[in-house]
Amino acid sequence: MKIIETLSEIEEIKKGCVLSIGNFDGVHLGHQEILTAAKKIATKKQTQLTAMTFEPHPTAVLQPHKSPFVLTPRKLKTCLLAQFEVDCLFVLESTPELLSLSPHDFTDDFLVKAIQPTVLVEGHDFNFGSQRTGNIQKLQMLGDEKGFEVCVVEAKRVKLSTGQTVRVSSTIIRNLLETGSVADATLALGRPYRLIGRVVPGHGKGKQLGFPTANLEPLQQIIPAEAVYAGYVQIGHTEENVCPTKETIPAAFSIGGAQTLGYDRPKLIEAHLLTENVPELVGKWLAMDFMKHLRNQKKFDTEKDLAGQIKKDCENARNIL
Repeated sequence: MKIIETLSEIEEIKKGCVLSIGNFDGVHLGHQEILTAAKKIATKKQTQLTAMTFEPHPTAVLQPHKSPFVLTPRKLKTCLLAQFEVDCLFVLESTPELLSLSPHDFTDDFLVKAIQPTVLVEGHDFNFGSQRTGNIQKLQMLGDEKGFEVCVVEAKRVKLSTGQTVRVSSTIIRNLLETGSVADATLALGRPYRLIGRVVPGHGKGKQLGFPTANLEPLQQIIPAEAVYAGYVQIGHTEENVCPTKETIPAAFSIGGAQTLGYDRPKLIEAHLLTENVPELVGKWLAMDFMKHLRNQKKFDTEKDLAGQIKKDCENARNIL
């Protein structure tokens, strides 16, 4: 997949391509439907599929105090887009000037003059231009006027464990993770939620209890609710190493737990690998794939009680995984 990161390279995007625009945070089932539809059209037209995305998230520029943590950091997003056969990724820098363009000016400056796509493929809730004033109907009108087609892909819906059927979106997935519903998040993502970061030294409490853990310093990602989970880890020397799913190891995760014994420490993100001969992990990169919520966090009166519960958690995680 070719990656275009500057306006000076924009001429390298194939004229007449099929284009899809969006943040693609999560590259979830809804995004996948759009990318699959776009790829079919591109193949039929014997042209390139180009995805246009924005870095950083526009909200981080317009309302920094509301800047959302993401589902997929940029390198993971890039890896996932490549898996869905995107030929060219155009990463457009989110600047105040760009974000202030009207829908008409954005279409003229970036679509008609620079990229010249034959077809745009978007979801029904697509918005663009200053203050998101352009919608899919506006895009279709501009397409008729400027000479490109617009293909609208219907929303993807999934049935959650609660029995509720929801439209898949990045917001829904964030809400599921923030309530610890990682299995439902997996349904909406089409894969387990992956948290990525570098392993940093911990306090050694897990090792003292007989359950050594890798402590993660995550990227600017959504962290699931404080709880204990079953999942898988992947180890790598770089962030790029842990973006594509390769060899994974079953593990039990603990998010939070800062006061399980009455101690007042910052939130911890820990992984206990359910395997023998665990290598030294400090300084390496770790990906944590969340499969199932095991239990909420709670306080323990003694270290013996805590160790006994951790043993049960590990047994539950093994049975699940």
